[in-house]
Amino acid sequence: MSMRIAVEVQQLPHAEGLALPAYQTSDAAGMDLLAAVPADVPMVLAPGQSAMIPTGLVIALPANYEAQVRPRSGLAAKFAVTVLNAPGTIDADYRGEINVLLINHGRAPFTIQRGERIAQMVIAPVVQAQLIPATGALSATARGSGGFGSTGR
Repeated sequence: MSMRIAVEVQQLPHAEGLALPAYQTSDAAGMDLLAAVPADVPMVLAPGQSAMIPTGLVIALPANYEAQVRPRSGLAAKFAVTVLNAPGTIDADYRGEINVLLINHGRAPFTIQRGERIAQMVIAPVVQAQLIPATGALSATARGSGGFGSTGR
């Protein structure tokens, strides 16, 4: 069973008439974010271009939660369009508009229409760490300092 929390949301005037984000299936982790671009002026991303796409949403997350803005797999697979800073983080104390930083890695221009599902948002609990200066060497592990590619191809 999924845990549910209440998150207050406001739609800004340029999102009027758009549906609120929603989960597409009962077990979905993310809810879809919609583009709040003008209906008569769609946004076009040229190959290699990135842009901030407005959603017209402002949320009030409870303390100790974050919202992660993640790519939609269908846009990435079909058009090579993805979220540039994935995952984007929305902190619990942020009260500005949620924007999605999309990039077109494809070879053709990609048109973003009003109401198009452009990303997904996942609400997740946050744990903050207290960093403590080590007084000696850190504990040894089998991996050691092996970094990128050290555990396989």
